[in-house]
Amino acid sequence: MSPLALTALTLSHFRSHKVARLSLDARPVAIWGPNGAGKTNILEAVSLFSPGRGLRRASAEEMTRRPEALGWKLSGVLSAQDQMHEIEIWSENGAARQVRIDGKAASQLALGRIARVLWLIPSMDRLWIEGAEGRRRFLDRMVLSFDPGHAEASLAYDKAMRERNRLLKDQVRDAHWYAALEMQMAQHGHRIDQARQAALARVAVAQAGAETAFPAAELDLQQTEGALPGSEADLREALAESRFRDMAAGRTLVGPHRTDLYGVYAAKGVPAKDCSTGEQKALLVSLILANARALAGEIGAPPILLLDEVSAHLDAARRAALYHEICALGAQAWMTGTGPELFAELGERAQYLEVTDTDGTSAVTAR
Repeated sequence: MSPLALTALTLSHFRSHKVARLSLDARPVAIWGPNGAGKTNILEAVSLFSPGRGLRRASAEEMTRRPEALGWKLSGVLSAQDQMHEIEIWSENGAARQVRIDGKAASQLALGRIARVLWLIPSMDRLWIEGAEGRRRFLDRMVLSFDPGHAEASLAYDKAMRERNRLLKDQVRDAHWYAALEMQMAQHGHRIDQARQAALARVAVAQAGAETAFPAAELDLQQTEGALPGSEADLREALAESRFRDMAAGRTLVGPHRTDLYGVYAAKGVPAKDCSTGEQKALLVSLILANARALAGEIGAPPILLLDEVSAHLDAARRAALYHEICALGAQAWMTGTGPELFAELGERAQYLEVTDTDGTSAVTAR
């Protein structure tokens, strides 16, 4: 099966890029330039070829080039599962983005069935020491890479929970108003939990079966308060029992939206939150690579990887090891850095782009 790769990418009025046309192959893509030149904007554009709000979680309006604010458009040719797909993604006047695949209107969820994209960005370096929300988001991106339907279950769960929270805030006490919503939440919530557990099991196998320079992380799911409900019936019962407590709080306090991802540096037995900054970064790199290996085993091709400022907190030896693993995996990894010397170990195994900025307009040059 051919590698999953973007072989052409055009950015029009996207962030700092008035227009950029890139012609690519399946090798890793090394992008360098000064801070603020527009390197991460390219990675953000690639991240939009998968479901969700992209690596910055920005609105469509925030992505438009200023001061014109006319809207923006991305066009790409995606090689996936021995097929070529023409993909267009755009937004006009700040409206929600639209997608067209092979000339036909499509949903964002449809992108997840043909494109698998994983990323590691500097804001994730604090994943283990900040709030649980960021860890859930990291976990759910991992789950989504294996199970595109996870997004639909999450949307359905969130919708039912919002309606239940409205009842709680209005101090509604009639049990009949809650029963149907809690049944939906239990159904979708159980599916979410099962998908998360399955994803962690896949990643654990991929870590255990690999020879790598990066430390393995043992991962587990924990409920913010109390135990994780084990079955759909358990979750439905927990929701019913928690109504009066939830009413006092004005929101739902039990369910997969309260799950936290707990990580341990396996070789040392040290919680990830207590590791050094370099160790925490290495654990994240290890998880992204394990996720990619597991996906390659399941779908026959590794996902596209987006590694923004990947050299931060990695010494030269680990940086070289990372490049070796990416190339051995056969992944099209888009990586950024401030200078070409950061990618010297890649040699001819990669393709190179230099990004410069002139008066707020980015320019991209193939090197």
